[in-house]
Order: sequence, then structure tokens, then C-alpha cells
Amino acid sequence: MDLEVLQENLNKALSITSRFVSARSQLPVLANILLAAGKTKLILSATNLETSASTSLGAKIVKEGELTIPAKNFFEIVSNLSQGTIHLSSEKESLKITGSGFTGRILGMNSSDFPKVPQVIKKEESIDLSKTEFLKALPQVSFAVSADEARPILTGILFILSKKSMSLVATDGFRLSKKTIPIEGLSKEIKTVIPKNILLEVSREGGESESVLLDIKGKEKQVVFGLGNLILSSRVLEGAFPDFEKIIPKSSGVKVRTDKEELLRAVKLASVFARDSANIVKIKIMKDSIKLSAESSQVGSQETIIDAKIITEGPEPLGPDLVVEGLVEGEISFNYKFLEDFLRAVEGEEVVMEFNNASSPGVFTDPKDPDFLHLIMPVKIQT
Repeated sequence: MDLEVLQENLNKALSITSRFVSARSQLPVLANILLAAGKTKLILSATNLETSASTSLGAKIVKEGELTIPAKNFFEIVSNLSQGTIHLSSEKESLKITGSGFTGRILGMNSSDFPKVPQVIKKEESIDLSKTEFLKALPQVSFAVSADEARPILTGILFILSKKSMSLVATDGFRLSKKTIPIEGLSKEIKTVIPKNILLEVSREGGESESVLLDIKGKEKQVVFGLGNLILSSRVLEGAFPDFEKIIPKSSGVKVRTDKEELLRAVKLASVFARDSANIVKIKIMKDSIKLSAESSQVGSQETIIDAKIITEGPEPLGPDLVVEGLVEGEISFNYKFLEDFLRAVEGEEVVMEFNNASSPGVFTDPKDPDFLHLIMPVKIQT
């Protein structure tokens, strides 16, 4: 292998691929990055066996070849070189690096020991996702993914693909987010659960690409994303994802429509007191407003009243307090962190909250985004 490449391009490629190496693996080659020099480009690949990244960059290829190099050392050297041309040449299992007055040689390993990873994605076998819609959808559901490894299936996002749409669903058992976006080009329904970590990488790197391609390889139990010259892949999660449709209420006893920023401000004020009392914030529904309250034996107590439009299934109630069947004194309690996470994911100016009783999930939506749905389980208060 013998080639010339720009330092700034190589450094950027290494900053991405080096995140996918496995320095603590029993396989030493997984701490390396594969350099593959083709006719007109250089491909860098890295994998930890669960996920992988491959990116290509333009280079002046004098001699084709492949070699794996320790990622940490190679990245540190390249990142400290000045911008301009870097000369790379291999001899047996070592790589010579020349540039900016620097000359060094790194010991590597034969490329035959490196696992095979996706380096290309075929457009005709992939789904061309709307980059804008997809990258907007990811943060609207990813915050609801579980961090508990005891239930691995909940550490990913369920993708439900049909002919005209794709739904993303995430839940940690206490809350659930669902976002649906339009797609085209699929002949049958596909369901798969994709780990959150690879989706965070897609979200992180997708902004610079012109498109997002998705290839779900059922037989290989693998998913591949194409982001321009960057190819990311991951194993899918196996297991049964909860039947979330069963827990989505089909109707509600009361709907509350209010300003998002006002509600977020009220939640933040309540959180000062709620942190010492299991993060509990009480929402009391009144005739034309709602009251958020929290109390703590260490800090004290507070309440904030904000304007809201209240819609009920029954006749208009009398008096300042709305008595909703199933809600004790018209109150329902939630973990303030869950409320805050939802409100930060909303792009519109208003939110709608729908309640039935103190034990069924509250339904939270953005009136300007009917394809975004969020559920939060209420907290049961001991009386």
C-alpha cells in the first residue's frame, strides 16, 4: 500500500471510526482500524463485533493494499500533524507515516484477521429515508429508551415499516414515545429493534450527509445505514418487544391544552421541591387552569397555576375545581423528569394532555405534530 491523503480528511475519518474500536476485546485486531487502499480512494473500517463504521475518502493511490493499524496511536499521530498532504506506505505488517516534517512507523496486523464489515450500501436494496424527517424523529423517541440492561429489548427502538410509513417506538416501562414518518418503496411490513447507540451515531453524523439509506438484513440480523460516504452497521436486538398498542388509551375523560413553555417553567419550579420526594409532581385540573404542586420535608412546598383549556367528556363542571372520575380531588401525579423530557422533545407552542384516571397512562401530544405520541404512567400516591 502506498498513497497520499490530506491530513484534514484523514483526521475526520479517524475521529468517526475510532469510536467503533474495541480496545478491551480478547481479539487484538478489534483495537485496530482497517486501511484499504483501492483504485481511487482509501476506506477506513472499525468494528467491535456489535457495531461497525466504514468511511471512504479521496486519495492519490500509488499502490493498492490493506493493513490494520492500532486506532489510538494512529489517530493521535494524525491529529497532531499539520494540515496538508500525508504519505502512507506499508511494508509487511507496518505502516510508515510521513508529513509535516514527521516520519514514523507503526506496527500493525494482517488484514486477513479483521472481521468482514459492510463497506458499501446498495441503493436499490435500501430505503431512502427523508433525512429531515428521520433525524427529527430520533430525538423524539430516543429519550424513552431504557437504560436497564436487564431487559435488552427495551434498550433499542422498535422500527415498524410498512408501504407508506415507518413508526419508531421506544419505552422503558414507565413511558413510551411513538413517532411516524412517511416512507416509500417497501413491499411488505418489517419489524425490527435497533440498538440506541447506533442510532445516536446516525443522528450525530447524519447532518452532514445528503441522504439517509436504510438496509435491514433479516437473515444476517443486521441493519446498515448509508450516510453518504459513511456506512454504519449494527446487530439488531432479538426478543419480543412489548405490545404497546394495548396500553394506548382509546379515549380520555379530560383533555388539557396549555402553553408548552409555561408548563415547562411550572415543571422546573416544582422540580426544586420534588427532587427530595421521589420526583413527584401533582397536577390538579381546574375549570380553566391547572395547578402543579410539589412538597418536600427538607425544602418546603410550592404550587404554580397556569392557564389551560379544559375539555371533558361530560357536562361543564361547576365551581373552580374539576372533579374528573377516577382522579382523587382532580389530581394526577407524575415523575417531573418524564414531563420535562417530553416537553423538551416538543417543537410546537402548545401541548395536549389527556387523562382517564390516576392509574392509566397520561397521553401527551403536540397539536402541530399529530404523528408524535407520548405516554407517561402516573405515580401512585400512598394515602
